[in-house]
Amino acid sequence: MGVTGIGGLFFRARDPQALSAWYVAHLGIGPGCSATGAASDPWSWQTAGGTTVFAPFPQDSDYFPADRQWMLNLRVDDLDTLLAKLSAAGVAIVTKPEWDTPETGRFARIHDPEGNPVELWEPPAD
Repeated sequence: MGVTGIGGLFFRARDPQALSAWYVAHLGIGPGCSATGAASDPWSWQTAGGTTVFAPFPQDSDYFPADRQWMLNLRVDDLDTLLAKLSAAGVAIVTKPEWDTPETGRFARIHDPEGNPVELWEPPAD
């Protein structure tokens, strides 16, 4: 018997309500959201099963901004459609061809309104 998955992600915010609303509006994640179509309670986000990477990075890594201790990576099923939606909402997006490989999938980066890095990951097709 051991750990079976991530039970939550908790982080500080200057304006928790506004930041939560941003994640719900732009990414469909947060309280009351469901990626499975199943009902969700007002505190939870029902996620679809799949791979989760847990990886501490070296202190001097340049994979995400040096002034941030963490970066949220979200698994997505249609990166192009999500990027179009985010772009239409005025969210700045960074993509680089070298991030994408047949083995790892496709990636894009955005930042939430408080400057936290968010990586969007479309895993490779099975």
